[in-house]
Amino acid sequence: MKKGYLYIAVAVVMFTSFEVVLKFIAGQINPVQLTLCRFAIGFVFLLPMALHNLKKRGKRLDGKSMAYFALLGLIGIALCMPILQMAVSYTGSSVSALMFSCNPVFVAFLAFFLLKEPIKPRHIAALTLEIIGTVVIISPWNTRVNMTGAALALLSTLLFSLYGVMGKRKVAEFGGAVVTCFGFLFGSLIVLAFILISHIPAVAQLFQAAGLESFANIPVFAGYTLQNLPYVLFVSVGVAGLGFCAYFLAMEYQPASVVSLVYFFKPALSPILGWAVHGEEISQNMLLGIVLIVIGSLCAIIPGILESRREKS
Repeated sequence: MKKGYLYIAVAVVMFTSFEVVLKFIAGQINPVQLTLCRFAIGFVFLLPMALHNLKKRGKRLDGKSMAYFALLGLIGIALCMPILQMAVSYTGSSVSALMFSCNPVFVAFLAFFLLKEPIKPRHIAALTLEIIGTVVIISPWNTRVNMTGAALALLSTLLFSLYGVMGKRKVAEFGGAVVTCFGFLFGSLIVLAFILISHIPAVAQLFQAAGLESFANIPVFAGYTLQNLPYVLFVSVGVAGLGFCAYFLAMEYQPASVVSLVYFFKPALSPILGWAVHGEEISQNMLLGIVLIVIGSLCAIIPGILESRREKS
């Protein structure tokens, strides 16, 4: 139980730091190119741990398992990440961030139907408070919503929720490191194929005509420098490698619906990190939202700890 919450804490810190660190290299690297880099390096970083875990558990990856991991990589990385970036292009970061941060709602229902995880009253209370807190922080009413962007953001949220729930199915058998590592491998390969296809003139013109210039002629190596390399390594090894691995390791100890709450912590901690690192202002609505999210998270976490202690006694 305690290990589960420790892994959740690591995932929260890593995921929350992503946008804060990304600000140091904004505009220097194509977002799809960075997606390939993050998950390819994350795969290499996690591979020794994944192989060790396979040996420790006495497991071998057969064709069926590899196909499952390929599906995970397709859903959670190759489809979800570029679609989210498309959503940001159409509707801006605030609305996209709001919808993506609400993926615990979808996880709760998907886990109920696919994993038979119960939805308890405390989970509903936590989700309600955290949704309100997220909305208060991001204030989407100050942004004109593009329906195409909103639909893409919703699709990416559903895909990532499905990625988490499907990953949970294999965590018990192989462990979180293996699930994360090989999902990264196949996700990276598919993203690389997409990058190569983006150089076909007809494909590039199609994206340019749709106003998605960043998806046309995507570079593989251009843009990396000695100055931005430390930040690239952090979002690759730290955020992708450690963050995603901790996310799935937490699922070895906690239900998927509880682990997914890390995405409600992001909008609460991001303003604090932004203030500490970049000197960004924390407004009153941000403070109110942070309080609501913390209270909501405690509604889900504290009863779980108390239940665990009662079971042990």
